Formats: sequence, structure tokens, C-alpha cells
Amino acid sequence: MTANVPDTARGRVTPQGPWLAPGIVVITGIQAAGKSTVAQALAERLPRSVHLRGDGFRRNIIRGQVGMTPDAGGEEALAQLRLRHRLTATSADAYARAGFTVVVQDILLGEHLAQLAGDIATRPLAVVALLPDPETVAAREAARPKTAYGPDWSVADLDVLLRAETPRDLGLWLDTSRQTVDETVDAILDRAWTEGSVA
Repeated sequence: MTANVPDTARGRVTPQGPWLAPGIVVITGIQAAGKSTVAQALAERLPRSVHLRGDGFRRNIIRGQVGMTPDAGGEEALAQLRLRHRLTATSADAYARAGFTVVVQDILLGEHLAQLAGDIATRPLAVVALLPDPETVAAREAARPKTAYGPDWSVADLDVLLRAETPRDLGLWLDTSRQTVDETVDAILDRAWTEGSVA
């Protein structure tokens, strides 16, 4: 995703319809795909919104945290991941019941994307997957002050998990390789409740 620059060629999409009522949008993608930036920008365009970061529930575990690895990290890692997703769903539903549009963002790959969507009771619900190409993700990762990838995971590893092992029939999938942040948010505002809607 390129730097967020003003789009003078056309006006931005104005939130309307379901965006003006409580609902939940789940944004997924691999590390450095732009989830946090896009989720924050989307929430800032809405009249009453929450940006809910699923990874915050992982960081809340001070001692005994077990991270995921390419071999799934064992039973405890999977149990903690499912706990994180259940807490995310419960919190998102609570915010929606209070009248907010909730923008959830997390790394949800493979079966975990469908499981989180199933855990969320609120409707309307939409899912959006950000799918920049691996070269774009690697360039963004290199430009960031923090390091998301290491010896356990590579950009290519996670890209394959998202593209090959995550159900493509769930949600709106966006190639954001050449989009600005505003262009991605416009696409979500315009298409999430139709192409990304979850029954």
C-alpha cells in the first residue's frame, strides 16, 4: 500500500446506509498488510465507531503467553488464539449493542477467519481481506520501525496461508498493492456490505 496522499481526482465515498447504524466489519490480512492503518482510517470516517484490535487480547497475557508458530504452536497456542478470538467477538458484539459500528482488525488465516465470523452474533457483519502482493508487504515491513517477521514466519509463509488456505468465498478480498489508504477505505465503504456481507 502506498503512502496516504490526498485524492484530488475524485471525492471520497461518504458513509451511508448500514454504515450509519450499528454493525461489525472484520478486517484481516497478513502482518504489514495495512490492517491497523486501514481500520483506523475507516473508523475515523464513520459517525459512531470503534477500532478493536484483536491482538490487544494477546498482549494482555503477561505471563504464560504462547505464540503461534508455523507448526501451529501446539494445543496451548491454539487455545490462546481461540480465546483471543472469542474475546474479540464478545467485545465487538457489546460495542455494537451499545450503538457503535465496530471495525475489528486481526490476522485471521485459514479456518480462524470463519470461526471468528461465526462467533460474532451481530448483524450486519462484513469481512474484508487486505491482499497486497508479497513484494509490497516486504517493502512496507522494511520501512516500519517494528519487526513483524522473524525466523518462525516469513512474508511468503503468511501470504500462502492467506491466499491458499483461507476460504475465498468469505468476505470482500481487496488487492491493495497499488492503493492509497483512502482508496482502500473508499472501496470498503462502497463494497463491504454487498460483496463482503456475512449472513
